[in-house]
Amino acid sequence: MEEGTMSDLLLNLDTSLPAQPKKASEGNQKHQRFIKRRQFLERKGFLKQKQLPGQAPLPRWDASQKHGGADCERDRKRPKVDKKGASAGQDRKPLREDSSAHRTKTFPKEKAARGAKDSGSQGGNASGGATASSKAGSTAGGGSSVRHNGAQANGAAGEIRRVALLSEFESGLSPVLLPPKPNKVVAIDCEMVGTGPGGRVSDLARCSVVSYHGDVMYDKYVRPLSPITNYRTRWSGIQRHHMKNAVPFKVAQKEILKVLSGKIVVGHAIHNDFKALKYFHPKSLTRDTSKNPLLNRKAGFPENEQASLKRLTKQLLHRDIQVGNKGHSSVEDARATMELYKVVEDEWERQLATSPQD
Repeated sequence: MEEGTMSDLLLNLDTSLPAQPKKASEGNQKHQRFIKRRQFLERKGFLKQKQLPGQAPLPRWDASQKHGGADCERDRKRPKVDKKGASAGQDRKPLREDSSAHRTKTFPKEKAARGAKDSGSQGGNASGGATASSKAGSTAGGGSSVRHNGAQANGAAGEIRRVALLSEFESGLSPVLLPPKPNKVVAIDCEMVGTGPGGRVSDLARCSVVSYHGDVMYDKYVRPLSPITNYRTRWSGIQRHHMKNAVPFKVAQKEILKVLSGKIVVGHAIHNDFKALKYFHPKSLTRDTSKNPLLNRKAGFPENEQASLKRLTKQLLHRDIQVGNKGHSSVEDARATMELYKVVEDEWERQLATSPQD
């Protein structure tokens, strides 16, 4: 029994060898198409070159190869030439010395001027053209030196202008040295009335502003904030009926300050006028004729004396003002003040320019 079983087992054994699987690279058309497509992309430069077993590295695709291998070989042997015509291995220093290789930058204005010169030279006769061409040839020969000299001349002119501007700026001269423009000078005079107990407080009741030439720029009666207790008609010329159409103080103040803004304001004892306006003008733009020694010297008065407007006008302008019992006129006083300022204007402004503190 055991022998028969063993024989049966031996007969059932399969002695045939299993079939070996084919290689993927043999007969696989899909893989072959993949390889061809990859090689095409590598030649185009889209993929990195990948060396397959038994293959040389693929050359990188170049646009010049489409013209043929002979052209590619000839292009490789030909020396490389840059844009200026010099070979890659040649020294570029001599080209910089040549005027045709190294050109200075030309600005639009210079181009326009050069074009105008060229058009003018074309309009000449034949001899003029020959002369121009010869000059152009000589300039081309020594263009670098001419441009260099021109650049030096332009630089020197720029330095001269710069130095002149710096010296003018650093000279320390004040712009007030020049006489002020007439449209920037006005004269003011105010008339006051008494308010409060006994009329001892002075409040604005009339204000007049005239131009450099004496034209009236502002002249209105002003209603004080407090009730008037003394009109002071003998000096102010203000009466009760003047207050019927008078402008309220706040309104008049805004109107007057708008006229005085940015102006040189001339006045006699002008601090009283500004006090009545409840305003103080910049000191550098204020001219007080009552405190100017030049006027007193010309009038023959002591320099430190604060002479009245009436006396100065009589002595220097030979005119009488503030006469009669009707009181003063603020327009008349403002015009007289402006004329007194004109008598010493040049010397006064020059003195302020040299010593502003005085």
